[in-house]
Amino acid sequence: MTSRRETLTLTLLPAALLPAAMLPALPAAGAAVPNAVLDPGKATLRREPFGDLRIYFDGSTDQLRTLQAGSLRLKPGQSPHPPHQHPEEEILLVTEGQGEISLDGATTRAGPGAMMYCAAGRLHGIVNTGQTPLTFFFSKWIAR
Repeated sequence: MTSRRETLTLTLLPAALLPAAMLPALPAAGAAVPNAVLDPGKATLRREPFGDLRIYFDGSTDQLRTLQAGSLRLKPGQSPHPPHQHPEEEILLVTEGQGEISLDGATTRAGPGAMMYCAAGRLHGIVNTGQTPLTFFFSKWIAR
């Protein structure tokens, strides 16, 4: 039998990475997440000093109290914030560039294909150590 973690890893994260179809705009944050395939143009874009943050999905689902899935194109030498913790579990997948991911005080070099899982309440962070943008996709969730 597939565990909840395996189901999330195998279904939610890949769904956020699929190529796009044309759909109406997403509902407001906190609303139910729609069944959808979104391209980057349909995600909510926030241009931050450290890079471009896109939120594809943000809300509740039948199985989860909260789900947020998005991507960040991180500028060279930048980090979105110092290592932090939050109540959600998180998966992060690097698709472009080079960086370092810190997890519970240990630092690991990360490039395309590197994936991080972080349990709720654990200290983690990422920094772009390369000369080009580092892009990663993430999914965070809290079960009901």
